[in-house]
Amino acid sequence: MKKYELFTIIKPNLDNEEADKVVAKIEETVKTLGGNIIESDKMGRKKLAYEVGGFTDGFMVNQILSVPSDKVSELKRQLRLNESVIRIMFTTKECA
Repeated sequence: MKKYELFTIIKPNLDNEEADKVVAKIEETVKTLGGNIIESDKMGRKKLAYEVGGFTDGFMVNQILSVPSDKVSELKRQLRLNESVIRIMFTTKECA
């Protein structure tokens, strides 16, 4: 399985506990698709450089994960369906 990096911005109108539930849901989705979370960094609530979806700040989470290549599009689809997620950046992690 390839390694990927997933950077997620979660709506700021949630409290910390609800944001943690969103992160747990993302991790559960990855495991359901046959992948696993290697590393997860909850960076907390940060100000955005520009307005995204009407929000000027958000909870930021950076995760390193591995997931089967044929499941990547389904993972992205699930993330887009999650109403608490306002932006994602999904990239291939270069292995050195």
